[in-house]
Amino acid sequence: MAGGLKEVRNRIASVGSTRQITQAMKVVSAAKLRRAQDAITQMRPYAEKLQEILVNVSGSLDASENPYAEEREVKKVLLVAITSNRGLCGPFNNNVIKLAHQRVAALEEAEVHVLCLGKKAGDVFRKTGNFTTLTLGNEPHAIFDNLDFAHTADIAEVIMEAFSSGSYDRVELLYNRFINAAVQDVQCEQMLPIEQQTAAGDEATKEGDYIFEPSREEIAANIVPNTLKVQLYKALLDSHASEHGARMTAMHKATENAGELLRDLKLSYNKARQAAITAEILEIVGGAEALEG
Repeated sequence: MAGGLKEVRNRIASVGSTRQITQAMKVVSAAKLRRAQDAITQMRPYAEKLQEILVNVSGSLDASENPYAEEREVKKVLLVAITSNRGLCGPFNNNVIKLAHQRVAALEEAEVHVLCLGKKAGDVFRKTGNFTTLTLGNEPHAIFDNLDFAHTADIAEVIMEAFSSGSYDRVELLYNRFINAAVQDVQCEQMLPIEQQTAAGDEATKEGDYIFEPSREEIAANIVPNTLKVQLYKALLDSHASEHGARMTAMHKATENAGELLRDLKLSYNKARQAAITAEILEIVGGAEALEG
């Protein structure tokens, strides 16, 4: 019985230590989430409006002026899978990896490569023939060490060059869109070529005349690429906020589960200890009666 009590005591100490770790990780993720949430909340309206303008203006530019809107037969596709560098964040990474596998299966007639921005996706797709790093100077996952627009622009330029040179006919972004701390919506978003307006209600917008200031050439050379860079940056900010939200939620549940397990273990320990004490008392009483007899 003593050996059993010692084992339960060791388990109580182990679960207690784990609970302290998960509680600390929850607090850290909550602090990081606040900053990441502020960043994507401020960025999203600007990025969405810029994307809307890009789609409208892109329809008014010739193919020679806007190579990023060129529709080609889809023979080679690049999937940009955005995950985290670390785990312990619930289904956050698995949702993107699962969607990437679905897209690879759906595009079976095309050659599909996966550019992994995040170690977790890289660990999975490095084992397959789909993994690619393009010509990025640093490891792609290093973007999360210093997530800012300048570093994102470097990666976006490599992606855009790969599309404009004909290396890929389509580029898709796979990432978790931040809804709130407990909800993340996995997205498959076409980055290249730029999607054109197709809705009937947009006929007036498509057929309208635009006054370009500065010239068409400057718009094609500056505004369009910058908008694509902002699109990638928004996806990274969405994923970054979603990661911390998912980790905070996962650590909160882990802390609660550890607390419940601690209560059960302490109850079992107290019951076993009480049974051991009762057994010892009965042995003493039985021995005393035997001596008297």
